[in-house]
Order: sequence, then structure tokens, then C-alpha cells
Amino acid sequence: MNRPWPLIQRQLEFETLKSALTSDTGACGVVLTGDAGVGKTTLARVATQSVPGDVRWVAGTESARSIPLGVFAHLVGSATARDPVAFMSAAREALLGTSGRLVIGVDDAHLLDQLSATFLHQLAIDRAAHIVATVRNGETTPDAVTSLWKDGHLMRLELTPFSREQSVTFIESVLGGPLEGLSANLMWEASGGNALFLHHLVEGALEAGTLRERRGVWQLRGRAAITSELASLLEDRIEHLPPEVMRVLELLTFCEPLALDTLSDLAGEEAVEEAEQRGLVQIVEDGPKVEVHYNHPMFSEVVRRRVGRAAARRLRGNLVEALRTHPLAGPSDRIRLAELALDSDQTLDVDVLITAAKDAIALANVPLGERLARAAVDRGGGFQAANLMARAQLWQGHVGGAEEALSRFDPDDLDQRQLVRWGVTRIANLFWAAGDATAGDQVLDQLRQRVQDPAAAAVVRGIGATCAVFENRLDEGLADAEAVLAESNPTPWSEEWGTFAASMALALTGRGSQVAALAARADAVMNKVDGLTRYPAAMGPILALVLTGRLDDAARRAQAYLDHAGATGQFLGWGQANILCAPTDLARGRFAGAARRLEQATAALAVGDTGSALAWSFPAYPFLAQAYSILGRVENAKTTVAAGVERYGRHTAVFGPMFEIGKAWEAAGQGETSRAITTARGAADAAAQSGQFAVEALALHLATRFGDPTTAPRLAELAERCDGVFVTLAADQAAAFEAGDGDELSRVAREFEKIGALLDAADAAAQAAVAYSNSGRRRESLDAGATANTLAEQCDHATTPAILEAARPLPLTSREREVASMVAVGMSNREIAERLCVSVRTVEGHIYRACMKLDVADRSGLADSLRARH
Repeated sequence: MNRPWPLIQRQLEFETLKSALTSDTGACGVVLTGDAGVGKTTLARVATQSVPGDVRWVAGTESARSIPLGVFAHLVGSATARDPVAFMSAAREALLGTSGRLVIGVDDAHLLDQLSATFLHQLAIDRAAHIVATVRNGETTPDAVTSLWKDGHLMRLELTPFSREQSVTFIESVLGGPLEGLSANLMWEASGGNALFLHHLVEGALEAGTLRERRGVWQLRGRAAITSELASLLEDRIEHLPPEVMRVLELLTFCEPLALDTLSDLAGEEAVEEAEQRGLVQIVEDGPKVEVHYNHPMFSEVVRRRVGRAAARRLRGNLVEALRTHPLAGPSDRIRLAELALDSDQTLDVDVLITAAKDAIALANVPLGERLARAAVDRGGGFQAANLMARAQLWQGHVGGAEEALSRFDPDDLDQRQLVRWGVTRIANLFWAAGDATAGDQVLDQLRQRVQDPAAAAVVRGIGATCAVFENRLDEGLADAEAVLAESNPTPWSEEWGTFAASMALALTGRGSQVAALAARADAVMNKVDGLTRYPAAMGPILALVLTGRLDDAARRAQAYLDHAGATGQFLGWGQANILCAPTDLARGRFAGAARRLEQATAALAVGDTGSALAWSFPAYPFLAQAYSILGRVENAKTTVAAGVERYGRHTAVFGPMFEIGKAWEAAGQGETSRAITTARGAADAAAQSGQFAVEALALHLATRFGDPTTAPRLAELAERCDGVFVTLAADQAAAFEAGDGDELSRVAREFEKIGALLDAADAAAQAAVAYSNSGRRRESLDAGATANTLAEQCDHATTPAILEAARPLPLTSREREVASMVAVGMSNREIAERLCVSVRTVEGHIYRACMKLDVADRSGLADSLRARH
């Protein structure tokens, strides 16, 4: 790819450089300093192309350092003078003989010979030309060049590596599309923000197929490959290293970081010291641990390319032997030892592989967990290894592989503990990964009949409770979950499933204040079971905080999960963690960010046999439909709703009422206010039937915001039943809206703003503006309308029916306004008639009357009029 470097990355530096090259006062140019590859030459050349005058470029090289005035030879021609003074005088006359402004660019000025450096220094002193020079950090530089900035003749401008945000913009400009956040982190860390490294990383990953586009999002999956061109550039640093130093780098390539003592034992203390002195590695102290890291991750890839397969196996074997002599301090040490052994000339006991696979799955690294478990299966690891492999596969959506791994075991041949593990894994695979609730329930019934051991039976009851909650049988699921959690000595597995089910059920039924204790209990056991379970299990506690109006607490909890997922570098956990952030983003009015987050999450979770880990990603669809609708991305909202419909079933029934809320937002986004209200009321009815009283309140509140004046009585009942401030405010707003009380609506708007629910506040303020207008209080109406607009702008310029009505006080009836809004989004008269269940003639009548009231000629003018008032 030969894409231009996006100059916006260095806009400030570019303007500074351009100003120095055109100003006749102050410094007559700039010396750009920085590490190799940060973009010094690119910036300098782009800047010189943008200024008037004659631009002459020279470049310092190692080979020209022995030739006096060598870099300027092609500009000044040959000279017969041997005296340096006469030589420079002749060069000056030849170079400055041209008319007009002269700009001299010097690349790698640290490599200039002494006479060239002196000549450049004199030109700067005399202000005979404007100069831009680049100097690489850490290099020995001639005194005459150094004095250019020390004496103030040229300005010194340090170019630092790109920030993460700059790196993302750079990569996306090359790819032409959005880059996944997790991939952006990995590429930024691997490159150190170096522009040259970033460019070659992108090219190398594209060539290797590890950087690919999925659902419009670019994802890095696998090692960060580099191009042969970049490898050649970096190999200069290691080409002539002593063998003992090279061994340090080779060992570190296959095991980074590595304890200083271990590396010193394998390669020698002096070799490690010399590698550090050469700037190739760094020693990092973390409490009692002293570890060795590469100074730059890219060198690891260069060394890896140089090591053959046989040598790599031998080196890994050396590392395995060395690590075996030290006590394994924890899961990371066990995983590292097992992973090294797989590709080495050493063998490990199958029990070590099984333990390492279990550790990897607990730490959410399921691809590695599958690899280690598969190796254990191949070495005769039996049921335990096969079950671990199946657990790793189901998280990746490999439904068939998980079933195959477990199908070779007859449940009649398993003991009680094995039977539960066999059954729980199959239930999770069938129910959540495959989306087949019927098959999952059949296995659950089988376990209930066979398992007699009390501890094992508690695990079965726990997962049964979670299945019941997901099937939207909340009372049954909560009763079973509470019974499991009441056990005197629950196992981590039963406690995991019990807290999972209970927290979700309590949050949705309006008892969110009881969830905090369960969340703390769940946190204590999550590292003991499948690490990825922590993310779907966290939805309940986060919804509890959102539905009770504790948005700041919800945001902190969701961010903690996102930080954890980012630290592990595992995309499945990262995708699920982003979905956890969505409820708070939406409640706070951060719709553009929520849309980007959810787009990336659904792309990350589009894995496995069906192309999607169904149950894990399903909550993204109602959230994404809402974000798209509020942002005016109507077609995206329709597509998202359709995708959600395809993925909906018994296994995700608990999210049904919330999905209906997403559909209501999609209708509102198309201007179909009456359908939006009807859908929101339908969501409330569905929630009420299953006991989701907090969600019922959310749906009725939405109907209020869309213009339904009949929600107050039921919301008042729900305010008595549900925890937290949110439902109370929703009930207050409904009562005030029904009464047309502008003052009370304004108060509710202020209270919503205090808890951070900015779009709720905007809608309440918008309804206050209309209420004030209806009662003839014009000044208050204008103030409330301004408040609504200000809050809407803070919500990414969101649009809702209430905000639109307040912003455009049209002389139209509610139905005329609805029809006009549907015209504005491009619907035909027949489509409008079908949506509103009226005749085409009736629609035409509404359009005719609206056109007359707004003094426009036709439906095209009507659409333009509404868009102008938007």
C-alpha cells in the first residue's frame, strides 16, 4: 500500500515548521529531532512542498561522511579549490546564485561531514537560506549541527511517537475503515506509536491475513506480522551482535518477559548486561520480581524470523528445562511452561497440560485453553481434558466441536462429579452457544434425574436457575438461585450460577438494591471457573445500577470489566465487556460512542459455527437499535432490528421486553410516533407478564416520552414497587405530562440531569416547553426549549419525538405531524398508510392539510420544511 501519511496527525508541528520556513524574523528554520521512524522526513518534505521558493534537499549518509562537503556536491558542482575556506566560498556562490527565496532541507543531519556541517551553520548564521534538518535521537551529531538550535539559529522541534488516538487515525486512514479498539491497543503497543512501524505492521498483517475486515470493522487476530522491508531495517541493529547477546534475544523471543535470574543462567550475566547496554532489552522491577523485556516489541519479530524451526524447538526446550527448576508461582507460570513445551523437544506430564488448560480458560484465554486441552486429549488426558476442550470450544461458538468432544463419553460411565461437568458443559453449549434451549433443557432434565450428590445437585440447580431466567421464567429461576446460594458451603460452580441467575432476576424485577451483595460474591469466585462467564454474569449487576438511576456506579463497574478484558488481550471478553458498557452509555446519552462500541462488539463476537455467539451478543441488538434510531441512522436501526429478530429465541427470551423497547425506538426514528407508543406499551405488557417490573417502568417511561398521556397510574404503582430514583422520576414525569404541568416537568428534567440521564432530562424539558406554550407562558417555554436543545446537543445531537415537537411548534395536529415526519424520512403514501392502518386517501388528506398549514406546494416541500426545522 502506498497511501499518503495523514498530515492531520502532525498539524501543529506542520504549522510551526511552515511558519519558521517563511518568516523573515527569528529562527530561519527548524531542526526536527526524534527516534527513527517517527515521521521526521515525511513532515519536513511535506512542509517544504507547501512553501514558496526554490527547495534543495540533501541527505547525510555514512558513506559520505569522509568526503568534505560531500552531501552538497550534487548542488554546487565540482570545485578545484583545496582550501576549505575557498571551497565553502565557491559552494556558497554556486548554491546561492539562484534568484528568489531558497529553502535547504537536510535529512539525517547527524551524518554530515564536518565541512558540510560548518557550511550549513554559516548559512544559518547569515540567514542566507531557510533550513529544515532532521536529526535522529541517540546519535553522535557534529558540533556545528548541534549549535544550530543551541545558539538559536534554528528552532528545535521534537517529534514524539503517536498517541493511541493518533495511531488509530493513522491506521484507519490506511485501511479506509474503523479499527477495532482491542486491535488498536495491540498495534499501538507493538509499534510504540512509531509511524514507520505502524505502516509496516498494517502491511505485514494484511499480507499475513491476520488483519481482516469483519462486519465493517478491521480486526487483528494473531501475531502482529511485519513486512520484510521493516525486518531489513531493524536487522541492522542486530546483524553484527556477538553470539552470546544474540542468544539473549532468541531466548527472550520465545518467552517474554523472563526472570532475570533465569535468563542469566541460560545466556550468561555478561550477555544480558551487554544486551541492556545496547538498548535492546530493559530490566523491569515489579516488587520482588525482576524481569527482562524487549526494549521494543518489533525486535522480537525480527529475531523470530531468523530462527529456524529446529533451533526454535531447541530454544523452547532449554526454556522448559530452566523453568522446571523454579517453583511455578501461579497460573501464568503454568500456562507459560505448558505452551513452551508444546512446540519444544521436551515433554510434560498430561496433568500439567490439563492444569494449564484450566488456568487459561479461567483467565479467559480460551483459544490457548483449547490448544492445551487438545494436546492433553491427544496424550490420553481422558474426560477432564475433553471437557476442558469442549468448554473452550463453546465459548468460541464451535458448537459441533464441543458436542463431538463430549459425545465419546457415556454418562453412565461417569461419576457424579464428571457427570455434572459433562452436563453443564453440554447445556452451556446447546443453550447459549447454539441457541437451542430445547436441547439444553433435555440435558438439564437428564442431570436432574441422575445426580444425587448434594454438592453436584446444587450446581445442576444453579445452571437450571440461569436457564430459567434466560427463558424469562424469573420467579422460578430466582427461587432456585436463592436456594443454591443459601447452601452452607456452596462450590464455586454453584455459587457462580446462583449469583448469575439471581442478580439478573432481581435487577429486572425492580429489586436492584439487593444485587450489590450478590455482585461482590460473584467477583470472589469468577477466577475459579470459566473466565469468560464473568462478562454475561455482570449484566445483571450493571442493569441493576442503571435501572435504579445509579449511572456513575454502573459506569465504573462496566469500565472495570472493560479494563480487565483489555489487559488480557482476548477479543471474546473484550467484545462482551463492550456490551456491558452500553446500558450506561445509552442512559447517559452517549449514543455515537455506544454505536461504535456495539458495532465492534458484535463484529468481535461473530465467531464459530453459526457466525455469532448468539446469547452472548444478543443484548447488543436492542441497545444498538436505540443508538442508531436516536442518531437518525434509520436504515442501520432497521437492519439491526432484523438481525436481532433472527437471533431471538427461548434462550434469549429474558431480553424480549428490552428488544421491544429497541423496536419502539426504531419506529420513533422513522417518525412513526403512534407505532412507537404502541410498541413501547407492548414492551411494558410483556415485561409485566414475566415480572420484569423495572423494565416495564422503562417501557412506560418511553411511551410517556413519545407522547402517551395515560401511563401515570401504572408508573405510580411501579414507583412503590421498584428500587431507586429512576422509576420515581418516571412516574412524576408521567403525572406532570398528563396534567400539562410545565413547572413539574422542568423539575423532573433537572433531577434527571443530576443523575446523568441527559436524554431523559432533554425529553422532560421539551415536554415542559410544550406545556408552557399551551398555557401561554412564552418565556418559560423558550427557556425550557433551550434547555432541551442544550441537553440534546450533549447527547450527540440526539433527536426524539418530544425534542422535535418542542423545537418546531408547527400548526399541525398530532397525526398530521406524524405523517409529515414519515414523509420526511422518505416513506411513500402507501407505506405510510400500511404502517398507520389507514387508507391511502386518508394519508393524502393529512399531507394536503399539512401542506396548506405550512404553505408548501407538495410532499417534497413538506419534507424539506420538516428537515429545515429538525
